[in-house]
Amino acid sequence: MDALIAASARALAAGDALGALQHVALRDDPPALALRGIAMAQLGEHGLARRLLQRARRAFGPREAVARARCLLAEAEVALALRELGGTAAALADAGATLQRHGDAVNALHARLVSARQWLLLGRLADARAVLDTLDAPRLPPTLAAVAALARAEVALRSLRSAEANEALAIAQQAARRSGVPSLMAEVAEARAALERPAARGLRAGRVQTLRLAEVETWLASDALVLDACRRGIARAGAWRSLARRPVLFTLAQALATAWPGDVERDVLIASAFRTRHPDETHRARLRVEIGRLRALLQGLATVDATPRGFALSPTAAGEVVVLLPPIDGGQASLLALLSDGAAWSTSALALALGQSQRSVQRALAELQAGGQMRAMGRARSRRWLAPPLIDFTTVLLLPAVLPGA
Repeated sequence: MDALIAASARALAAGDALGALQHVALRDDPPALALRGIAMAQLGEHGLARRLLQRARRAFGPREAVARARCLLAEAEVALALRELGGTAAALADAGATLQRHGDAVNALHARLVSARQWLLLGRLADARAVLDTLDAPRLPPTLAAVAALARAEVALRSLRSAEANEALAIAQQAARRSGVPSLMAEVAEARAALERPAARGLRAGRVQTLRLAEVETWLASDALVLDACRRGIARAGAWRSLARRPVLFTLAQALATAWPGDVERDVLIASAFRTRHPDETHRARLRVEIGRLRALLQGLATVDATPRGFALSPTAAGEVVVLLPPIDGGQASLLALLSDGAAWSTSALALALGQSQRSVQRALAELQAGGQMRAMGRARSRRWLAPPLIDFTTVLLLPAVLPGA
């Protein structure tokens, strides 16, 4: 390795992309192209970064497997920044295996860390945790140790384990300070601030209050029956019944939980669940069917009893019924939460992360764009979506997550 390449690599490791470019900006040999690509990625020029990395990978010879694998790893990081969440997992796994086989242990660990971050964006918390558990933290350099600890903190936050998240953030803060990279230190500070921001609104006994994540945990651990409108499910003392893919049952459950201990008229339930103001016998028959399905789903947690006016929710054990409401109104809260990370998302990546069809996501995006809540750039397949950050509360409860029972 020549002196300029070594100096550029050291600058990149310290987060000094401009300093790295000063050493290799006018060179087109494969190592310089790769370093220029990584520097451009750090500066946010992801399109140019990808082109430089691809040129470097193709220019390396067949005996330079490690160099090509490092380029693939950098390309996977660029794809992650561009929120291209499909099609890179196999190439990333191959690159990680190649690096491990040739003794580049640090970059092999880096490949696994990129994989964990991909699972996080897709809401696959168990998969992300499984990958993070394979990382050998003491062998990681400070920069990667900080990123790994941040990923662990995000898994803990989205799993509603704030004590575990605090421990991970303390480790991330120490590692970020050792690395001396300002952007990492800022990211850790932002993650710590999220713990203190409101995460949801709580409805209890007719009163609404804002709740931080620790308070949400307390509610979920109590004896109360919790209708969680953020993650669309019902919880009680650790038990979880998902209603994320049962919109009619969720609407009925939310109406009954909001009215508890009172009941809800049949016509009101029909209007909210079936969106009609002129109910007839077919709607009433359908309501009876849906209430039967809701009773079956809530078995062991609550009963749905018929009253002279309609139906009422009753917990099977002593305790109250409370409702967790999203910090923002509207049915597209998860979509806004994803877009608020400042990255430009494609429709296909949003559909993948939300587990919905691209057509459904396109309709939701069109509504939000008409309301001025986001903007699009580019056309056709290159179209990307951006939204302003949501700074008054944390979006942890709104981000997609595969939960037990989902």
